[in-house]
Amino acid sequence: MTDMRSEVVSGLRDGIPIAMGYFAVAFSLGIIAKKAGLTAVLGFVSSFFTRASAGEYGVYTLVAINATYVEIVAMSLVANLRYMLMSAALSQKIAPGTPWYHRLLMACCITDEVFGISVNHKGFTPPAYTYSAALISTLCWASGCAAGVVAGGLLPSDLVSALSVALYGMFIAIIMPPSRSDRNVLYAVAASFALSGLCAVAPIVSAWSPGTRTIVLTVLISLAAAWLKPIKETDHGDS
Repeated sequence: MTDMRSEVVSGLRDGIPIAMGYFAVAFSLGIIAKKAGLTAVLGFVSSFFTRASAGEYGVYTLVAINATYVEIVAMSLVANLRYMLMSAALSQKIAPGTPWYHRLLMACCITDEVFGISVNHKGFTPPAYTYSAALISTLCWASGCAAGVVAGGLLPSDLVSALSVALYGMFIAIIMPPSRSDRNVLYAVAASFALSGLCAVAPIVSAWSPGTRTIVLTVLISLAAAWLKPIKETDHGDS
């Protein structure tokens, strides 16, 4: 019991900095959710069970344009596919004999940051550590989104439009560092911008819904990058 309590405390301690950052990012997502017509309750619930900035932004954008359920599900799968790989990697840090339901729940707790602290945990990662870190960060993520929805309904429309740009700035901040350090990433980013603009005016393709175009381009560019410039095992280092 003492070990479990210490792991819970450790998870909460490591999860607090993540939670603080999550609230700020999710607030911007809440502005987008408000523009898509979601209430604060819906924003909280959707964020609590999603916890993915790119995935949620894609979903809220599709909801705003009345996309089909198929498009929304497809976007969620494509945008969040990396979590399957993270879950597989985290499985190597779980102690042998850990019940299957703990393994399943730990996989459901995965976000980029929670995965990072979980795989860097000294020795095997106890379920209690991942659960507590995920709980505190998820509550702040969902609360941030709900707060953004409320603010989007109270603030002037001009200010709401200005705040909604903050999320685009976050995405630029995400793609710029790897683009500067890896030329292949830069090529993929440039191709996504160019092809997105081209498909918006190209015959036939321009008639597709924005959600369908985004999904198709995401899959095609990812496949092309993986085929032309696959990541070698030696690129990951000896760890």
